[in-house]
Order: sequence, then structure tokens, then C-alpha cells
Amino acid sequence: MKTTEAQDVAGIDLYALSWEALMVSSARAVRRVIGFGALALVALSQSAGAQEVTEQQIVRALMPPPKTRGLTLGGPTQAAAISPDKAFVDSLRGKPTRSLTLGDRAKLDSVAADKPAIDLVMEFDFNSDVLRGEALATADKLGKALSSPELRGQTFMIGGHTDAKGGEDPNQKLSERRADAVKRYLVQAYRIPADTLIGVGYGKSHLKNADDPFGRENRRVQAVNMLQVKTAER
Repeated sequence: MKTTEAQDVAGIDLYALSWEALMVSSARAVRRVIGFGALALVALSQSAGAQEVTEQQIVRALMPPPKTRGLTLGGPTQAAAISPDKAFVDSLRGKPTRSLTLGDRAKLDSVAADKPAIDLVMEFDFNSDVLRGEALATADKLGKALSSPELRGQTFMIGGHTDAKGGEDPNQKLSERRADAVKRYLVQAYRIPADTLIGVGYGKSHLKNADDPFGRENRRVQAVNMLQVKTAER
């Protein structure tokens, strides 16, 4: 009888211990799942936040480089001389975006290559140039940045870009319409002088991510500070 009771007690103890171990193991598993879920939410939040751009980030990206002093040995300085690039940019002031030729677009791209620039992802509806939602919010941030004391008065190229979906001609026209839409909004909503904004469309010829030609980052508007202040008319 004692042996049987001892066996019963041992069996109960073993059962209790096994049940307790199972409960502890389950609790740990639940904590792991909750922990992984929290980490995933943080990662998603950080990823979404990383895609957003602030007004100050735009200002910093488009700021002119600091001026440096140099010795001059007489004669006209480089700043005073009218360069062919400056004359070219001045010739585009007030021109409709759609009137720029292939040669104009190529030369403007070359002149802008070493200038302060920022790519702004703008999600338009399919085949649309209407600013709304995130695209409108990004245009507002750009407008505030270009109106800031640091950037006011400079000349900017507003370049429209599409992804690789569709033909070259439709994408070229669509990129021009979108560049025009952003330029028009900056003029109307933020009173930025139209002759300080040069709109240009590049269609799908300048993919930001060639490895993913249909990627979201290719559908963008690029702002470039041409580092020219419009001179007063004589």
C-alpha cells in the first residue's frame, strides 16, 4: 500500500511538473511572438518614415555650397563673367515645359549634373497630373522650402520622371504634364516667381532604380538648384 501511494504521489508530482513546464514554455513562446510582432511594427514604421521627406531636408539638399575666397590677379572674375551655361538657363526662363526640345533637355541635364538636387517621390494616379494626397503634401513641403530665406530667389529646375511602364512618347508627355503641375502649384500656392522655375520632362529616360524599372522611386519629381539668381531686367 505504501509503495502504491508513493507511486501515486510520484506520478502526481511528475504530472504537475510536466504541466508547469508546459505552461512556462507556452508563456515564453507567447512572449517571443509578441516581441517579434513589436519589432516588426517598429521596422515597418521606420521603413514608412524613411520614405517621407521634411521641409528642412529639402532646404539642406538644395542649399548653395559655401562661398570660398580666392586671390584675383586683375581682370574680370569668374563670377562676373557671363558663362554659356548661365546664358542657356536664362534663355529657358518663361518657356513652356512642352516647348523644350530634346537638345534643350539634354543640355539642361548636363548643366544640372553637378548642382544641389533632391528626388521627391510623388504618387500620381494612373496617367494623371493632378496633385493630391501624398503628392500634394510633398509639393507643399517643396513650396515651403523654396520660399525659405535660404533658397528664396534662386532658380530651380523642376524635372518630371516616370517609371518604365508604357511607351517613350506617352511617358515623355506625362512627365512634362506632371512637372508643369508642380511648377503651377508652386507659383499659385506659394507665389514663387514663374521665371525662377524651369519645368522639364524626362519621361522614363532617367530611371532612379534601373534594377526595378517599375519601382515607386522612379515616379518622382526632381528639384535642382541651378545656382543662379535672376538678374533684374534692364
